Amino acid sequence: MPSQKQNWCVLGGGMLGLTVALRLAEAGHRVTVKEAASVLGGLASPWKLGDIVWDRHYHVTLLSDSRARKLIAELGLEDQMVWKRSFTGFYTGGRHISMSSSLDFLLFPALGLVDKFRLGLTIFAASRIQDWKAMESEPVEDWLRRWSGNKTFEKIWLPLLRAKLGEGYKNTSAAFIWATINRLYAARRSGLKTELFGYMRGGYAQLLDRFKVKLEATGVTIACNQPAKRIGRAANGGVAIEFAGGVETFDRVVATMPSPLAVELCPELTPGEKMDHLSVQYQGIVCASLLLQGPLSKYYVTNITDPAPFTGVIDMSALVDSSEFGGKALVYLPKYVAPNDPLFAESDASIRESFLGALSKMYPGFQADQVLAFQVSRVRQVFPVPTLHYSESVPSMKTSIPGLFLVNSTHIVNATLNVNETVSLAERATEICLAGESAAAVPLLETINA
Repeated sequence: MPSQKQNWCVLGGGMLGLTVALRLAEAGHRVTVKEAASVLGGLASPWKLGDIVWDRHYHVTLLSDSRARKLIAELGLEDQMVWKRSFTGFYTGGRHISMSSSLDFLLFPALGLVDKFRLGLTIFAASRIQDWKAMESEPVEDWLRRWSGNKTFEKIWLPLLRAKLGEGYKNTSAAFIWATINRLYAARRSGLKTELFGYMRGGYAQLLDRFKVKLEATGVTIACNQPAKRIGRAANGGVAIEFAGGVETFDRVVATMPSPLAVELCPELTPGEKMDHLSVQYQGIVCASLLLQGPLSKYYVTNITDPAPFTGVIDMSALVDSSEFGGKALVYLPKYVAPNDPLFAESDASIRESFLGALSKMYPGFQADQVLAFQVSRVRQVFPVPTLHYSESVPSMKTSIPGLFLVNSTHIVNATLNVNETVSLAERATEICLAGESAAAVPLLETINA
């Protein structure tokens, strides 16, 4: 770790960038955070929906999310967390079916007894596997068909894979299922009898406000509405960043934007570096937020196996106290799509008509006039599709431009994208960045397995 105080810039004020900035400042460096948007938070940023302010995308903290909980405690917000047991449903065959207990699982009508046994065995087997890297060499479809059988794959796994990955599931490794199941089983492995879901009073807006105060108290300078136009070598050493107001030079820069944007902003990267970043297959999201007069159901998550224009139904009101929403209900309707999907070009009005039409069919008591507010968030690059042998092709954080590091969700290898893993990535990335030139000697997989 360098002993000399350096001038660092962190591009991106999401949870990744803010955590990196905090750790760099704690290491004694001068740090500036530049965020392109008008507010901090990135995917965790809040927005106003009707007369409430809440998260732009749905988030939940698990009791086993140790890294996120440690950060929350550092920010003095541990007492603002509310922990509850949540309920899960399936919408299949035109029916809502609970999948919240072992009894629900046994009574699940879409599968026979043998199919249920194989499905349970699949989940148990994945939760016991420790060598996740070996699963990267097998397609997720092959692995699931082998463990669960063709019928269970077609009825359960295939709709869920398509909902999250689109047709990209065909190139996805079995490590994806391993990572998904292992996060949910983390509580049991730590000795807890059940996994509790938590939310923060006031949503992530409160966490981000406190994070900003913490950073500024540590000496970090924060500036929003500062999109970078170009990143490259400075004439007299260091890294130069062009903004609308001019060029600023820093000793070190950590850029946290998605890989395609990073390549666009950094023309001095080598052809090999550009290829590494551009070869990553991203999945994006179009997510509608609905403020309703009342909740839709008792399920926090409703997984959908029938055809629908959205991935699932996330009813925050089944988890969050209604007082947080002024007695109203908040529902998210996400649709995971490829970055070039035509849905990104559809108007809010078109998406509203399609989504509300499907919602009316799923919930007979629901009517469009119950919607008090409807807004759509669009993000083209959210997380990388974990393709076969993905960990072997992860772009390096360190670049050929001295002092420039590129860190983003592509570096979350053996886990799914969530706040806990984002904080964990930030901690590992800070260590690599502070190691400077010696970072090249630190294999990425060693930091991943830490």
